[in-house]
Amino acid sequence: MSQPPELYHFTGNWQAYEDELYQIYLDTVVHAGLQFHGVPVRAQYRPDTRGKGFSFWHLISEAPSKDNKNEEDRIPDFDRCARIRWVSWLITNAGDPGFSWWENRRGRDTHVVLWAEQYDFAVVLAKRITKEGPKFYLLKTAYCLKPHRKKTFAKERDAFWQAQK
Repeated sequence: MSQPPELYHFTGNWQAYEDELYQIYLDTVVHAGLQFHGVPVRAQYRPDTRGKGFSFWHLISEAPSKDNKNEEDRIPDFDRCARIRWVSWLITNAGDPGFSWWENRRGRDTHVVLWAEQYDFAVVLAKRITKEGPKFYLLKTAYCLKPHRKKTFAKERDAFWQAQK
């Protein structure tokens, strides 16, 4: 299993750190030409918040509650922030040993969950098909798994792959 990139820890100046995180996000996600199984992975820009794209905020922060959908209220998650470089690493290595992936349904959307099991880190992509036909994956979020989530992930993954047989 490949090793994840070095963590990028908070330096004490939030605005400088946020700007550095955003540049890393642009370099490693938005402009990196990422693909999952040969299909492009794209990031959502609109609606932007404070001049930074929608997907970015979902990689470095969390909603204060499940009911709060206001992007301005998101709270930085320093574990997510430190792992900003892990997003592209996980997408790139998702088919390798030590990594899992599977599909699930969330409302009308089909999501693909990518999981670096040893590191308890996940990335979620949404399948998209354009009017012209070519599909892509939309980067939805990334986060560190809490212990109870690992059991849910393992059950969901195993059920998906069992159904594929």
